[in-house]
Amino acid sequence: MATFIVLSKLTDEGRKSLKQKPQRLKEVNEEIAGMGGKMVEQYALLGEYDFLNILEAPNNSVIARIMVELGSRGTLETTTFTAMPIDEFLAAIRK
Repeated sequence: MATFIVLSKLTDEGRKSLKQKPQRLKEVNEEIAGMGGKMVEQYALLGEYDFLNILEAPNNSVIARIMVELGSRGTLETTTFTAMPIDEFLAAIRK
């Protein structure tokens, strides 16, 4: 499984939705699992972004599908990064 870091910002609609139904944050994790991903960690942030999420997915295609699905709802905007363990990175650059 590949690891992805997702920074997200709530839209006005997203803030309203979260205020009305805070448990929605956890429900989305089940939807992500249903699309082939796994929520590993979630953090609420203070600052430019509202949340930092660490997800696992088998490949870029799966994470792309998840991000498009979540983004199409109009409740958040995301920035997604692929993450690699340091030892894997070091092995790659030594080749």
